[in-house]
Amino acid sequence: MRDVYLYISMTLDGFIADSNNSVSFLDEYNDCSELWDNYNTFIENIDSVIMGYNTYSQISNELSLSSWPYEDFTSYVFTHREIESKKDNIKIVNDDLIKFIKELKTKSTKGIWICGGANIINPLIKENLIDRYYITLIPKILGNGILLFQDNNDFLQLKLLNTKVYDNGIIDLIYSSK
Repeated sequence: MRDVYLYISMTLDGFIADSNNSVSFLDEYNDCSELWDNYNTFIENIDSVIMGYNTYSQISNELSLSSWPYEDFTSYVFTHREIESKKDNIKIVNDDLIKFIKELKTKSTKGIWICGGANIINPLIKENLIDRYYITLIPKILGNGILLFQDNNDFLQLKLLNTKVYDNGIIDLIYSSK
């Protein structure tokens, strides 16, 4: 059975985007080669990317205007909006998220990356469908915005697998839910 991974950056106060749905607070860290090395190692075990419409729109319209950054994967965009896929490997999904992930887990290929956002992540946390949490802790406090963890989640005990501290103050945290 395939594993589901959450791989995401979060500020010290728990936000994954500011109140305008922007992740520009991450811009100053784009040149950190160690972070890119860890990302490249992570994606070796991935073949599917799951995201909501806001994350898809942000990637397409703000972060990667010239090309789709997940070209080597099948991307599934969950939305109730009527939108057209820009590429064959981007699938627009208007289906029950939990049922879809449970079905996708049974297919014998590489891992499933939950890319964002909070409306996709939190139902999966609630159903304990995330096997590994890769959280990059950014040394900033935004004060408001979109929280990674929402109030309606149940208690979930995680096991710390690894940490890595960078000179720029970033900390990578890897947890298992098993």
